Amino acid sequence: MVVLNRIYTRTGDDGTTALGSGERRPKYDLRISAYGTVDETNAAIGVLRLYLADARELDAMLGLIQNDLFDLGADLAVPHQGGAVADAVEPGRTPRA
Repeated sequence: MVVLNRIYTRTGDDGTTALGSGERRPKYDLRISAYGTVDETNAAIGVLRLYLADARELDAMLGLIQNDLFDLGADLAVPHQGGAVADAVEPGRTPRA
């Protein structure tokens, strides 16, 4: 069993969350909601695939959809800036100027 005693992000809870670029957005931002919805959809498809092990064609199609959803989630997490995709930064790091 996994025991999580303490989890720190070192950012406090000021009502914001960080995108992959390090940019902070309010937790109610539509972008945050969108990639949360994409993630939940992807998880639901994953559970569905557990029950469709015998339906190989359908399972393969759902696997492709999951890949597309992962790509979409990544695109939402790292926004485009000035026509280019912003560089992702590690949590706790300062984004490049």
